[in-house]
Amino acid sequence: DMLETAKKWMPVIMGEKPDLIIGLFHSGWDEPGNSSAVQGSHNDRATFTIAYDVPGFDIIMCGHDHKVVNKKIVNSAGDTVLILDGGSRSEKIARADIGLSAGRHGNHIPKQLTGEIINVGNYKPDAEFVNKFSGQEVKLKNYVNRVIARSQSNITTRDSYFGSSAFVDMIHRIQLEITKADVSFAAPLSFDVKISSGPVTVGDMFKLYRFENQLYTMSLTGREIKDYLEFSYAGWLHTMNGPGDLLLKLRLDQSGKPLITNGEAWFKNQPYNFDSAAGIDYTVDISKPEGQRVRIKSFSDGKPFIPEMKYRVAVNSYRGNGGGGHLTNGAHIAADKLPERLLASTEQDLRYYILKDLELKGTISPQPLNNWKIIPEKWVESAKKREYKLLFRK
Repeated sequence: DMLETAKKWMPVIMGEKPDLIIGLFHSGWDEPGNSSAVQGSHNDRATFTIAYDVPGFDIIMCGHDHKVVNKKIVNSAGDTVLILDGGSRSEKIARADIGLSAGRHGNHIPKQLTGEIINVGNYKPDAEFVNKFSGQEVKLKNYVNRVIARSQSNITTRDSYFGSSAFVDMIHRIQLEITKADVSFAAPLSFDVKISSGPVTVGDMFKLYRFENQLYTMSLTGREIKDYLEFSYAGWLHTMNGPGDLLLKLRLDQSGKPLITNGEAWFKNQPYNFDSAAGIDYTVDISKPEGQRVRIKSFSDGKPFIPEMKYRVAVNSYRGNGGGGHLTNGAHIAADKLPERLLASTEQDLRYYILKDLELKGTISPQPLNNWKIIPEKWVESAKKREYKLLFRK
């Protein structure tokens, strides 16, 4: 556990009288009081908690959640901590400028700390580096451009935030086929990507499925499945009182309006945590409070869905190991009990099986399963028109 470890070692480090302490965290940033924050030993957004509760850090450079952060906080001891997160995909670099005064005041050295987020795109690639690896670049491009299938339609993640979508449902279908599970959980793993009709390449598989996750088959009760979904949609959708309210949880400015950066709005939370389900038919009523929205009607083949029954569930290994908190905070399964729920795991990562599936089919025509929807539908349609433009400038 990151917090427990930091509390143990910080006094030891401080005993060495360091002039500066920098934390390098593979953990995301989450504002205090966020209802979607994960608690406990599987917290993958622990930076604020440690920065506040463990005095000693001057700077923390964090990452994992793909957010861009450059801010200072005051910790529990009244000291200032600089928090930097460079986002994702090497698009930006987080830089800290440090000034240390020459004179000591006891063990305290006055420090001037400033942060900057640098856009990598403003810099030219290093010619020596590019030349040295040009051979590997050619091999890589030949690999990712290899055609594995043909698609008869366009699919995009943009539809995924407003209901059942061909993009996510393609993942659902393959997960259910591989595992023979009763229910599949999956999310749009990239915020805004598109696979066009025509040739589908190996590179497109990295758009469809970005991460090297294995595919787990786990045992969950019907009630745990519902609670899992309640948690997912709570991180994704607002409670609406009418068609004029916000549907999606976006980053807001101080006045409560969507915060627009470079002409676009951004989600408050990461869309790779926006899990939907396949194999069951259900609705999400956003006129109701969080935790009371999901109504599961039946399995998609008409069989009754029983809360007390145990079912086989397909889920990626990140989620199955507690990532995002869907199983721990949502379904209320203790983190140390998750291994007991694991029924099977694939040997290869899920992208490998998706690629093989498309190669075998040759021609695909992805369509949404339409097994779930957000209601009231008139409210959703009204909000979708507005918020689609905010997110995608379309």
